[in-house]
Amino acid sequence: MTDISAVDRDPPRAVPFWTALDEPRRAALRAAGRSRPYPARAPLCVQGDASDHVVVVESGWAKVTSATADGRDVVLAVRGPGDLVCESAVLGSRERSATVTALGPLRGLVVPAGRFTAFLDANPALWRLVSGTVVGRLDAADRRVRAQASARGPQRLALLLAELAALSEASEPSAAGPRARPPGGAVTIAPPLSQEELGSWMDASRETVARALNELRRRGLVETGWRRITVLDPGRLRAFAHPGP
Repeated sequence: MTDISAVDRDPPRAVPFWTALDEPRRAALRAAGRSRPYPARAPLCVQGDASDHVVVVESGWAKVTSATADGRDVVLAVRGPGDLVCESAVLGSRERSATVTALGPLRGLVVPAGRFTAFLDANPALWRLVSGTVVGRLDAADRRVRAQASARGPQRLALLLAELAALSEASEPSAAGPRARPPGGAVTIAPPLSQEELGSWMDASRETVARALNELRRRGLVETGWRRITVLDPGRLRAFAHPGP
């Protein structure tokens, strides 16, 4: 049997870039950029474009996608409040390798590339923070691919939903820190992802996602609505995603 106590802990998540800054550095970065709203489906940066800015997500959610040779957009990740996006191309001085798109209304702090690198030069310790963020994201993507390689459809979706539940919970801080949840408490996934987007992320068809959601609902692990998924018990969901011998 699966040891639920071993999987009933949310996986660790890197501290968002903005959260890691103290107030003087936040003020300096605000002065270097400008805050602007993005409507749903608006791009924050586009694959193939020149690198001329970075964005710190102030509120809302975005998806990171990459276009394949046959014209499909593959979902690679989601980013939320406090996250730094559109940064890898600026740091590597190359064309952007992915598109970042607002999933819903989003507000972001847009900082020109030159001002952002000058900000990092004035705060050398932050170079390590930014490079560590990039490496951490690559490692997380690699772990997800390896974990999903041998899982069937419902388990692959459960893996992704468990990760999104942890991400959603971490994005709702209170004055005392991250939002407290009693053991087994439900978590509504914050990024408004469609079944098609979930399928793209887990390399499955929309029909496969629909069947997997039906099984997770039947097992009492999730509730669903239009672009809304509530994980009823994250521990049980992770136990289903990681079946023991």
